Amino acid sequence: MPRLLIAASGTGGHIYPALSFAESLSNSWEIEWLGVPNRLEIELVPKKYNLIKLKVGGLQGNIFRKMFDLCKLLFASIRVSFLLRQKKINVVFTTGGYISAPSILGAKLTGIPILLHESNAIPGKVTRLLGRFCDHVALGIPSAAEYLQGCRTSFTGTPVRSEFFLDQSLPSWIPFGEGLLIVVMGGSQGAIKMNEMVRNILPWLLNKGCRVIHLTGKNDCFYKKSDKIETHTNLVVRQFSNEISALLRNADLAISRAGSGAICELMVTKTPSILIPFPASADQHQELNAAYMASYGGAVIVNQHDPEKDILKNIISNLIESNSLSQMKSNMNNYECQSPENKILEIINLIS
Repeated sequence: MPRLLIAASGTGGHIYPALSFAESLSNSWEIEWLGVPNRLEIELVPKKYNLIKLKVGGLQGNIFRKMFDLCKLLFASIRVSFLLRQKKINVVFTTGGYISAPSILGAKLTGIPILLHESNAIPGKVTRLLGRFCDHVALGIPSAAEYLQGCRTSFTGTPVRSEFFLDQSLPSWIPFGEGLLIVVMGGSQGAIKMNEMVRNILPWLLNKGCRVIHLTGKNDCFYKKSDKIETHTNLVVRQFSNEISALLRNADLAISRAGSGAICELMVTKTPSILIPFPASADQHQELNAAYMASYGGAVIVNQHDPEKDILKNIISNLIESNSLSQMKSNMNNYECQSPENKILEIINLIS
């Protein structure tokens, strides 16, 4: 039985594609999972995958701090190399982030083939620095290849969980009615500035009869029980939802950050979207992620701005009054999901 080590940690953008790929594999594969203590994988990775936790972080702070972190990285890489031998791993699959660095270096030390998946339009720092040490780099967005000249790359797309492809009924807690259903989501950590932009126009949206699901993320605690707007029958405010696939399959409009995970889910569900890229994202990669979806005609890009301005309100008003949402949904039919999981498995079979 071939043994695969998946190294994916930190955010949903790293973990969910790895989970989707793992779930697509037959029972003939034995899977180990490498993560970091106290990160999101502790909650998301099923118990059927043996989760091994390794303390590792980025190179941050002053020169002395970076030297200390570099030593920790080298030590972690040696630990990974011993782990790969101990577990008799045949191939490593990683999706970027801090855990990828020791995984790539450890695999290189032991001569075990490694496939790195990069889902963003601009590759992350680890991919740019260590991608050349990998046997192959799979890309979620084709333009990322421009930044990886020394790497062997293939466009595969990004794996998305199977439930996003299925027709689903709306959860029972969604407001009933005929008004437009708008889903606002900023990712697992939340998007406070984007949330402020949306909150500023909530009275207007609700007055127009829209039904709004606002997933604020765990770091935004603005709403209070005393707020009258929170008790509006057409508004539901939650930190998160594990039924996001059903929400997006039925939404008339999504307002979202432009992380790679959100982009892929929105494109698969063909949800018309207003994308508000996080301006402080590394190398402003969210802007190019958003441009990728917009190039298919399925999204409008709005830069983050002062919540008191009417930019977001005017964009939504124009989309509604011009009946553009149905056309945006239709435009997304031009995006073909090409079984990323199968393409990734083909590469793994080729390099292992």
